[in-house]
Amino acid sequence: MCPHCRAFITTKDKVCPYCNETVGPRAAERLGGGGLLGGFIPHARFVTMLILVINFGLYAATTLYSMQTMGNGSAVLDIDMRTLFLFGAKYRQAIALGQWWRLITAGFLHGGLLHILMNSWVLFDLGAQVEEIYGANRMVAIYFVSTVLGFYASTWWSPSVSVGASAGLFGLIGAMIALGVLHRSALGDAIRGMYLRWAIYGLLFGMLPGLAIDNAAHIGGLAGGFAVAYVCGLPRYPGSTTERVWRIVAYLCAGVTAFSFFRMFTWFVSASRQMMQ
Repeated sequence: MCPHCRAFITTKDKVCPYCNETVGPRAAERLGGGGLLGGFIPHARFVTMLILVINFGLYAATTLYSMQTMGNGSAVLDIDMRTLFLFGAKYRQAIALGQWWRLITAGFLHGGLLHILMNSWVLFDLGAQVEEIYGANRMVAIYFVSTVLGFYASTWWSPSVSVGASAGLFGLIGAMIALGVLHRSALGDAIRGMYLRWAIYGLLFGMLPGLAIDNAAHIGGLAGGFAVAYVCGLPRYPGSTTERVWRIVAYLCAGVTAFSFFRMFTWFVSASRQMMQ
């Protein structure tokens, strides 16, 4: 997309055919959104892969804890709720008592093997697309806000325990819908229509009976991702004031996430000691 007139152009164009301005490298590529291992995995993006690594690390930790401490022999497929609560799941009563960090940590936990595999599959595809288009800094902000708003909506709607990356994933869908809304063209309309269908299918799937799916978190995440993407727009030239602002925002989001895990860990240690007494 031309940074001057915002028209859709090809990656081979050095001069925009619509406004005749010189086109440099895509800002998203110059903001840390490149493929991993020197392009050996061209589809992978750094932020997306980092989230996946954290998710699988916590899944392994909760599975082992559930098996060894809680005696749950089927933890690989179904982690018990007490373990998820101890590791930072969303729970209304705990959040009301001041454990706000659960709005963040819950987005990196999963209830079983099928849960994390399905979410990881979507994140690997959709996360790479959003990160390539919006850049790494905006990707961090979109995912963070979507997760927080998603679990805030879930907390307001239901008192039960809830976990999963799907709030952030719906935020990524919202970001792609925002792309289609901002850029009115045949391609923009196609993007908007496709991801609107994704959102509708996902919400309808969550209404099927017998499935413990948190649609409130999905709706909150969708709204959060759309709002952030609509406000931030696409990356500009590196070094611009806009890009410095979004770099600071990304650092703040990452810092709050790290602090949330620190609070979770300190609370986990304290709660575990009380259980052993």
